[in-house]
Amino acid sequence: MKTLTTLLLAILPFMILAQEQSVDLFVGTYTHSGKSKGIHLYDFNTATGTASLKGTVAAENPSFLAVSTDRKYVYAVNENGDGNGTVSAYTYDDAAKKLALLNQRATGGDHPCHIVTDSKGTHVVVSNYSGGNVGIFPIQSDGSLGPLKQLIQYEGSGPDQSRQKAPHAHSAFFSPDEKQLYVQDLGTDKINIYDYHPENATNPLTPAAQPALAGAPGGGPRHIALSADGRFIYLLQELTAHVMVYQQRAGTWATIQEIAMNEAGFEGKNGAADIKLSPDGKFLYASNRGDANTLAIYGVDTATGKLTKIGNQSVLGSGPRNFTMSPDGRYLLVANQNTDEVVVFARSANSGLLTDTGHRIAVGSPVCLVF
Repeated sequence: MKTLTTLLLAILPFMILAQEQSVDLFVGTYTHSGKSKGIHLYDFNTATGTASLKGTVAAENPSFLAVSTDRKYVYAVNENGDGNGTVSAYTYDDAAKKLALLNQRATGGDHPCHIVTDSKGTHVVVSNYSGGNVGIFPIQSDGSLGPLKQLIQYEGSGPDQSRQKAPHAHSAFFSPDEKQLYVQDLGTDKINIYDYHPENATNPLTPAAQPALAGAPGGGPRHIALSADGRFIYLLQELTAHVMVYQQRAGTWATIQEIAMNEAGFEGKNGAADIKLSPDGKFLYASNRGDANTLAIYGVDTATGKLTKIGNQSVLGSGPRNFTMSPDGRYLLVANQNTDEVVVFARSANSGLLTDTGHRIAVGSPVCLVF
């Protein structure tokens, strides 16, 4: 017995360390191709950069996910058209590593493609791409979604008639202080800005004093990244693969920079997809699909907000629709939708550059990665 006790005491620190190094990774997918069945859950080891599958919950096209701050609930859009766009709420059992469906709601528009929740778990906001609108749903005390509270419909078009004949709400992000919400409309080249009043029973979103920011004509706003202090917005433009930088002074936003993602001389098709700041705010990354299949890497001047291009990293696959960084910033994971895998890169905190770890997560049509 003494020998067994000694052995357990010897291995206990390693067991605790292993738990600390393991973080949950949720992967949203497209299921219409038949390559995936729904939402996949992995244990990701932040010491080794490897992942192990813990479970899958069946869902239809759960293309974008949001996890509650307390990690008890997961919300997913079901990206369908023909009046079948829905949003689903799940409970998450961390000990058992299992998701269980709570309920589902119609989103009020076709092809919901993005979802976000506030940190207090009051509402989720869904962007309906084909519907050209955003819907806001209250979160009930049990984590389920209440009936649609507010639906904001957009109007207008843009100069690229192949993609901008109508509004296309592509994402919504809260400001760091959660006093405002920014909605990106690919179809009209705008960032729509709202004041957020979570206590309002009918209209939590009202137009801000500066109700919109203009993107470049034909740029196609898709996603944004916000500096931690809320002073800078970095807008990813899908159609031109350019990043726009906005600075807020005395409550007013102004454009201060526009910078290309591709190397000079690139003439292929663009499909800019995702944009994120490193945890320390010193580097910005942006993915481009199309013929590029790269991540653009920028250094960030944290005083001025301006970007300096560092380089482009091949994603070692096709269709980098989404990417994320591990909570400690040591790894950057890319969801290559067309080549059915997640590629794991090691990230230098000093240079911002990426190195292939050789680790891959095989998953059909990965679309969204959330730690």
